[in-house]
Amino acid sequence: MSFERQPVLKGDIVELRPLRPDDFDALYAVAADPLIWEQHPASDRYQKDVFIGFFKDALESGGALIAIDAKTQEVIGSSRFHGLDEERSEVEIGWSFLARSRWGGDYNGEMKQLMLEHAFRYVNSVIFRIGPHNLRSQRSVEKLGAVRDGSRLDDDGRESYVYRIVGTDFLARSV
Repeated sequence: MSFERQPVLKGDIVELRPLRPDDFDALYAVAADPLIWEQHPASDRYQKDVFIGFFKDALESGGALIAIDAKTQEVIGSSRFHGLDEERSEVEIGWSFLARSRWGGDYNGEMKQLMLEHAFRYVNSVIFRIGPHNLRSQRSVEKLGAVRDGSRLDDDGRESYVYRIVGTDFLARSV
């Protein structure tokens, strides 16, 4: 069974579906907030010309999902499955962001829970690559049970901390 990189996933408060070209305006309306990106290595992603490249890459990745508030149907962010490594039985979840109006609640947790449950149908572990100064995202994945597992350089030569969740650990916590 091959990994489905753009599933439709529905929770109580978050729905995820494949990102489409016509989602640009609604997603950029969320991403245009500079505070979303202040701890991120690409802290200028709120600028439209920079976000255009991010959005194009997301579409081309074949793994991008748009996050929608299940009650209001408002676009609230996005995330992505990336870097499936069948030999290591691992996939990355990343490029995630949410509107600040959804911070501090259950939205990020449910979004990641849905994505992790989906991923563990296909792979044994999920990784998250997070910039060393992005403390918000580090704390967020730690709440999910991810453990720091070294660091890697990205394609631009920037260091990222690697956090890992193993499926058996995740499933034991979810019961």
